[in-house]
Amino acid sequence: MPLTAHSKALLQIHFCVVLWGLTAILGKMISLPAMALVWWRMLLVSGLVLLLPRVWRSLRALPPRLIAIYAGIGWLVALHWLSFYAAVKLANASIAATSMALCPIFLAVIEPWVAGRALNPRELTLGLFVLPGVVLVVGATPEGMQMGLLVGVVSALLASLFAAFNKRYVHAADALSVTAIELGAGTVLLTLLAPLLPHDGAAFPLPDLRDTVLLLVLALGCTLLPFSLSLVALRHISTFTAQLAINLEPVYAIVLAALLFGEQRQLDVYFYLGVAIIIAAVLLQPLWERRR
Repeated sequence: MPLTAHSKALLQIHFCVVLWGLTAILGKMISLPAMALVWWRMLLVSGLVLLLPRVWRSLRALPPRLIAIYAGIGWLVALHWLSFYAAVKLANASIAATSMALCPIFLAVIEPWVAGRALNPRELTLGLFVLPGVVLVVGATPEGMQMGLLVGVVSALLASLFAAFNKRYVHAADALSVTAIELGAGTVLLTLLAPLLPHDGAAFPLPDLRDTVLLLVLALGCTLLPFSLSLVALRHISTFTAQLAINLEPVYAIVLAALLFGEQRQLDVYFYLGVAIIIAAVLLQPLWERRR
C-alpha cells in the first residue's frame, strides 16, 4: 500500500534524526572551537544551496517581509547550534545531545504562543513526562560538566523557538530557499558577533584537511539533507510529534560516543536511566495518538 503523506513525513523525520545523531559526534571530532565550527557549517551549506538556479528564482519571488522572518529564524538556528557545540566542548557529546530532550517541555508552551492557539494538555503532559528523566540526567552529570549541561539547556530553548516559528512559516516557501535564507542569515550574524566574543587567534581559522573532510560530512550529510527534508516533513506532522521523534537523537549520539570516545566511563547508571525515561516519552506519544 502506498504511504500516506503523514506516514511518509514520519519516516522522513526519523531518517533526519539518525543523521542529526551524528552531529554531536562530528562536533567532538572536529578540533575547531564552537564559533568557527558553526560558522563554517552554515557558510558551506548556504553557499552550496545558493549555487542552485531554482533557489534564486524562488528567492526573487519572495516578499521582503517573509525573507526577514526567515532571516530571524536563521539567527535562532545560529545561536542554537553555537550553544549546542559549546555544550559538546564544555561537557561531552552524550550530555549535549541529551539536553535537547527538554525541547518537548519548552515546545508545549512555546508553540501554542507562536501559533496563537490554546495550550494542549496532552502535549504538556507528555512534555512533563520527560522531566524525571532530565532530573536524573542532571543529577548524574559530573561536576566539571554541569556548565556544558546548562549551555545545552539554553540550546534546547533556542531549538524550540526555531522549530515553532519554522512550523508556522514552513508552507510559505520552497524548502531549499528557506534553508538558504536561514543559514545565510545565521552566517552573517556569527560574522558580526565574532569581534564581540573572546577567542584565541583568528575568529574563523582555516580548518586542516581532516577537519575539512569532517566539516563537509557535517554540512552535506548532517545539515543540508536533513534540514531541507525536515522542512518538507513539517508540512504534514506537528512540531511536537517531530520533536518527540528528535528525542531519539541522544540514543544514536550516546551509542556512538560510547563506541568512539568511551564516554560511558564518564557517566553512571542514573544518567542512562534518565535517558531511558526520555525515550519512553517518545514511544508513548504515538500510542496515545492511536488511542485517540
